[in-house]
Amino acid sequence: MSRLINRLANTLRTLESYLFGGNGFPPGALALAHVHDGSPQPAASRAAPFSLRDLLGDGMLWAVPKHRRTVEKRLKRKYGSPEYKLKILTPKVHLRTCATCGSDQEVGVLCPTCYKKVRTETELMQEKIQSELGLEPVDRDVVVLYDRERDEQPAEFWQGKRIVEMEKPRPSWFSKNLLQKSTQQQQQSEPDELKPGHEKLG
Repeated sequence: MSRLINRLANTLRTLESYLFGGNGFPPGALALAHVHDGSPQPAASRAAPFSLRDLLGDGMLWAVPKHRRTVEKRLKRKYGSPEYKLKILTPKVHLRTCATCGSDQEVGVLCPTCYKKVRTETELMQEKIQSELGLEPVDRDVVVLYDRERDEQPAEFWQGKRIVEMEKPRPSWFSKNLLQKSTQQQQQSEPDELKPGHEKLG
């Protein structure tokens, strides 16, 4: 053991002389030295047999896989097996055809093709509104009109509204009803007013 330490010390001195030019770095106060007095070491300091109990102490071992799962088993879990069920050839029965554009879509999900068109048109409208109105506070209703739609109503109809005109015709799928308010004030009916079907009650 002492011979191995002496060889390691000589190797470190040689490396130090190559790197630092023999300046003796680090200083002697911080240097590591090994002194061997030649006395026999006690039996307790000798290498004791390895014991897992000494390493763990009061710890505990968790359950972990003992063997690595093979590639065949991983592929069988992912794609199935012809003997039982082949997942890769399972037909999908939740696909439908969009009635507007004819693209395939999943049941319960918006058509990606139609949604992309609506999203693109919405971004163009937002850019047009931002370029014309800027960051001014919106104190009036903002109406987005397409080509030649302003002439369909008299000038009094557009008073009190902020109009943003798109310089192109309205897309065929973009209905004008989409720009109307969905919430309207409900008119209170008179107490003596009878609703249809009152004669069927009672």
